[in-house]
Amino acid sequence: MDKVGIYIIVTLLLISSGCSRNPDETGIEIFPDMVHSVGYEAYSENSIMADGKTNQLPPEGSIARNKLPFPYGKGEAEAKRAGQELVNPFAETKQGLERGRSLYTNYCLACHGVQGKGDGPLIPKFPNPPSLTAKRLLKYEDGRLYHIITEGSGDMPSHKEQINSKDRWFLVQYVNYIQETYRKK
Repeated sequence: MDKVGIYIIVTLLLISSGCSRNPDETGIEIFPDMVHSVGYEAYSENSIMADGKTNQLPPEGSIARNKLPFPYGKGEAEAKRAGQELVNPFAETKQGLERGRSLYTNYCLACHGVQGKGDGPLIPKFPNPPSLTAKRLLKYEDGRLYHIITEGSGDMPSHKEQINSKDRWFLVQYVNYIQETYRKK
């Protein structure tokens, strides 16, 4: 028998020695620290960390998952700046418009209505929002619409926590789709 055959047999024996049909038998633990790791309570002392704390602040400059920085503040001036600087990174597709329609139905229709005229079913209880088909809103750039969805405007709250950044762009595409008929008039 050659060396390769011997290595294969030894490897198979080692692997099978760690297996058992009895769930109470642990077999051979080669790295017991991985099997029985030390769990720390969030607010307990931790001898491994330099400051003795288990909870640690995230590293400086880190970005939480799905929380891309948005370098624009609230207000009209910032919305105009966003309109000049932001460009929709996604090409308009049938799937993107369908995603935008779904988002519009879930988040916008209640106030803005099916056709975006500001006549949604909640309007008797809340002040009318601006019609998305109003002449001044038809002139808004994609970046400005994105800013309004992200930061809110007037009585409209911010939707940055409910709608991720990618989906906000699909929502902008759908708003443009609603507005397209009115731009031609």
